[in-house]
Amino acid sequence: MQQTKNKYINREISWLQFNGRVLQEAADKTVPLIERLRFIGIFSNNLDEFFKVRYATVKRIAQAGKGGRSVLGGAKAKDLLEQITKIVIKQQAESLRILNEVQKALEGENIFVINEQKVSPSQSAYIEKYFIEKVSPALVTIILDDIDEMPSLKDKAAYLAIRMVMKEQTRNTKKVTRFFKPKVKKIKYALIEIPKTIDRFIVLPTEGEKNFIIMLDDLIRHSLGNIFSIFEYESLSAHMIKITRDAELDIDNDLTKSFIQKISSSVKGRKSGEPVRFVYDKTIEKDTFEYLLEKMGIDDIDSLIPGGRYHNRKDYMSFPSLGRKDLLYKSYPPLPVKGLNMEGSLFEKIAQKDYLQYAPYHTFAYVVRFLREAALDPKVENIKITVYRLAKISHVASSLVNAVKNGKKVTVQIELQARFDEAANIKYAEQMQSEGVNLIFGVQGLKVHSKTCVIERREQGKLVRYGFVSTGNVNESTAKIYTDYTLFTADQNILKEVSKVFDFFETNYKVAKYKHLIVSPHYTRNALIKLVNTEIKNAREGKEAYIKIKVNSLSDYKIIDKLYDASRAGVKIQLIVRGICCLIPGIPEMSENIEAISIVDKFLEHPRMFIFGNNGDSKIYISSADWMTRNIDKRVEVTCPIYDEDIKKELLDTFNIGWSDNVKARVFSEKQDNAYRKNQLIKVRSQFATYDYYLEKMSN
Repeated sequence: MQQTKNKYINREISWLQFNGRVLQEAADKTVPLIERLRFIGIFSNNLDEFFKVRYATVKRIAQAGKGGRSVLGGAKAKDLLEQITKIVIKQQAESLRILNEVQKALEGENIFVINEQKVSPSQSAYIEKYFIEKVSPALVTIILDDIDEMPSLKDKAAYLAIRMVMKEQTRNTKKVTRFFKPKVKKIKYALIEIPKTIDRFIVLPTEGEKNFIIMLDDLIRHSLGNIFSIFEYESLSAHMIKITRDAELDIDNDLTKSFIQKISSSVKGRKSGEPVRFVYDKTIEKDTFEYLLEKMGIDDIDSLIPGGRYHNRKDYMSFPSLGRKDLLYKSYPPLPVKGLNMEGSLFEKIAQKDYLQYAPYHTFAYVVRFLREAALDPKVENIKITVYRLAKISHVASSLVNAVKNGKKVTVQIELQARFDEAANIKYAEQMQSEGVNLIFGVQGLKVHSKTCVIERREQGKLVRYGFVSTGNVNESTAKIYTDYTLFTADQNILKEVSKVFDFFETNYKVAKYKHLIVSPHYTRNALIKLVNTEIKNAREGKEAYIKIKVNSLSDYKIIDKLYDASRAGVKIQLIVRGICCLIPGIPEMSENIEAISIVDKFLEHPRMFIFGNNGDSKIYISSADWMTRNIDKRVEVTCPIYDEDIKKELLDTFNIGWSDNVKARVFSEKQDNAYRKNQLIKVRSQFATYDYYLEKMSN
C-alpha cells in the first residue's frame, strides 16, 4: 500500500482544478462567444465562494496554530494557503488572457467593449447624460483622508481606489532655505463603490452595424472629473480593488433567541467577517497599495491576488446578448416526461407506475403541477416537504400556502443554513409561518439536505401516500440550469419510510430503521461499504462486478479506500465527478480498474446516482448525498432505490452517454503529473447527447 500522501488529491487543490475546467470552457473555441464570457463569470463566481468558505476555513486552522494535516488530507494549513494563492494567481492570469481573446473575437462580430479612453464625442455625450441621470445618484464615494477608520468593504462589491495628486499649495512659513522647498504636493485617497443596482455592462447607441458596450467601471472613470470637481487636483488615477470575507456562520448560544433570529444575526455578521482575499489591479501605484493594506489591516496570511483592470468578473454571467442568438447556445426547450400527461390527475397516473423527471431536459413544471393538485384535491389531508433552496419567486411556496388555505395540514422542513441562501429562506419561512404552514427547522447539529415530499390522500377510508424523492432542490429557477433527477412514486414502502424521515425531524431522539431508503447520518456509510463489499465478493468469485457513480464531489477518504479495495479485487469502476475528486484513478496495484471523468458544459451537473452490478441484478439509487464526509455523517440525506425496470434502464443509459465514443471528448492542455492527469484529463461534453436521447425516446 502506498503512503497516504500518494493516495489522495487534496480537496482544495482538486476544487481549484475543477474551476480550471470551468475556465477551460471559456477557452474552448467551439463554445459560442458570449457563452465563453459567461463561463468566465462562472469561474469568477466560483472562486469568490471558494475563498469565502474553503480558503476561510483553512485560514482559521492556520490562525489557530494547528497544522491541520488530519482534516486537510496530509497538507499543512499554512503551506496549503500559499499553494492555493499560487494556483489562483496563475488561473487569474489565464482568465484575463482568455477574456482579451474573446473580446478580440467579438470585434470580428462587430461587438466592441470599449473603455473610457476610446469613446467617441457622441458616445461621450450619451455617457455624461447616463451618468448624471442613473449612476451619480447611486454612487457611494468616501474620502479616506477625512475619516479615522477604514469603512468595512462589502465582499460582494468592487471598488475604484482613487489617487488624487493635489495642486501645489504654498506652506505658511517665513524661513525658506535652499534645503527646504516651500511648495509640496499632497495626495488624497478615496474609494468609489461600483453600484450593484445598475447593470455592469451599458449598451451604447449603435453606429452602423457596430455595437458598443462600456463597463460601468469605465463609465465612472470617464466621469471622475464630475465626481471630484470640488477638489483642486493635478491628476487622478483609478484602480479597481475587491475584498473577500470569511462567510462561515458563527451561531451564538443565546437561549432567549429563536433559531430564525440566531441565523439572521449570523448572516448579518458576514458583513464584518475577516478578510481572506484582496484582489487588486496590478498596475496600482505602490503608495496607494500600501496605504490600502495598512488601512484594511491585511496581514501576511491573507491572499493577495494581483489582477487586471477589472474585478468581480462574475458579472460576465449577465453579459448582454444584443439579440445575437448565433453567439449563444442553441435553445433546447424542456421535454415532457413520456407517459406523464399534464392534463388530468397526476396522482392517478403515478398510482399506476413510477415516473422519472430529469431536469432541465424534462420540464420542472411537473413538480409545481403535483403540488398544486395536492393543494386543491379534497382527498389530500397532509403535505410534507423538505426545502433547501427556493426560487426568488417560488411557485412551490405559493402552492404550499394555497394548500393551507384549502384546509390541508402542510409541514415544511426548511433549512435555514443553506449556504448563501439563508436570508432568502428566512424570508420564506416567516411568510409561510404567518400563513399557517407548520415549519420544522431540522435537527440540531445536522443540516437537512434531503429533497423529499410525501402527500397523504384519503382513499376509500385509507391513507394512501404519493410523493417524490429528488437529487435537486424544489427550485424552478435552478431547475433550468441544473441537471437533476426527481422520482415520482406511489410506492407505499418507500413513502412510508420518507414519512419516517419527517418523524425524525420532529422527534430526533428516535432513529427509525429502513428497509428501502438509505438515510444519513445513521446508515449511509455502512450501506455504501456493504454495497461495495458485495461487488468485491462477486469479483473474487468470478461473477459480474461493476460500480458506476455520478456525484458532484468524492472526498471521503474511507469510502475512497473502499473503492481502492474494490479496484484491487477486479471490480470495474466508472466515476463521473463534476467537482472535487480526491481519489486518484489508474494507479497500478491501487486504482488501475477505476476511471474518472468530469462533465462541464451548458448545464451544471448536479444529480447523484449510484449503480452496483450485483451479479446481473443491478441495484440503482438516486440520492441527495455526495460522497463527502459531511453528506455521509453530518447531514440528513436520503438515498432512494429505483425499482421500476424502465427507469433503471433510463438511468443506466443516461450514465453511459457520458462514456460514449460518439460524444465529444478532449484533453486538457496543462502539463500535470501523470497521476493527476489520469484523474482530470478527459472532459466529456455529453449534455446535448442526453437531450437527443430523450427527444428520440419521446418519438418512439
